Amino acid sequence: MAELKSGIILQDGEELVAEIEAELWASSANPIAKALGNIQRIVCGILGTKKKGFVVITNKRVVEVSNLVQCYVFNVAHEVKYLLPSSVKEIGYTKEASCGMFCPAYHLYYETFTNTTSVLLKVATDEEAQKLVDAFYKAITK
Repeated sequence: MAELKSGIILQDGEELVAEIEAELWASSANPIAKALGNIQRIVCGILGTKKKGFVVITNKRVVEVSNLVQCYVFNVAHEVKYLLPSSVKEIGYTKEASCGMFCPAYHLYYETFTNTTSVLLKVATDEEAQKLVDAFYKAITK
């Protein structure tokens, strides 16, 4: 059994499809919100607060993980959520221009009955983003 960067331990026969690190500081894709999120992240980093989030997609499940570290070393919050097929209403990806028109940014998003999550992807093409969306869909419908 392998342990991932997010802390999730894979079960027997489970294969990792993607482990996506989430941007937890910006509240939306709006450039002003992103700038405010970056300022907040820098100030909190100086004060010793760090938030990390992951979306882990395997061939059997989708897990959302978040960690909160304060005073540089104290892990004060750890949250693990399994996404259930009955709670996911919509899943997809968006492509938006960043740095003008030269650097497209892809975001995986999914909407549940209680919240909407958007995660910046480290992919460069529509095909790669589509593969992650398809893997997410297959994992929750399995």
